[in-house]
Amino acid sequence: MSFMIETSARHIHLTQETLEKLFGEGYELTVRKPLSYPGQFASNERLTVVGPKKEMANVSILGPVRKMDQIELSATDARTLGIDAPVRESGDVKGSGACKLVGPKGEVELTEGVIIAKRHLHITEADAAEMGVKNGEIIKVACGGEGRKLIFDDVVVRVNKDAVTTMHIDTDESQAAGNPKVGEIVR
Repeated sequence: MSFMIETSARHIHLTQETLEKLFGEGYELTVRKPLSYPGQFASNERLTVVGPKKEMANVSILGPVRKMDQIELSATDARTLGIDAPVRESGDVKGSGACKLVGPKGEVELTEGVIIAKRHLHITEADAAEMGVKNGEIIKVACGGEGRKLIFDDVVVRVNKDAVTTMHIDTDESQAAGNPKVGEIVR
């Protein structure tokens, strides 16, 4: 059974508190476009991420707001900015990379929160049962275009009843595989 693969470019998740420090009291994110994961969206708002070496302007913020701040970069982005960002699952930010965020109304120094997102497969309960995988399992996924086929190892499975069955990889991984759109589990 094959499934869709999406490339997840650099982006930011914010708490309401941090959002207000950067955009002003009572500020709310505005929807630019919905994402494939139900309830998630790319916002119109952008920030500058500042590291020890460089800064990156116009980095997208995803909504809705979360319980913790998290900046997801590719390894190339992190290296360019000079940030020591570990490969982690989303939400696992303890002891991760630090950066400064600059918005139109303020700046915030984060002592942690910058990660390189571990590649993962969001999957519905029904599809997980059909494919014979369980939440938290580590799988291999074959994908890739002409001359760029490869097998991604260390793909974490995230079963969720509200999910859309979709694998997420970052821009470095996508480029290595020729920007794949479809993958399938390798046994």
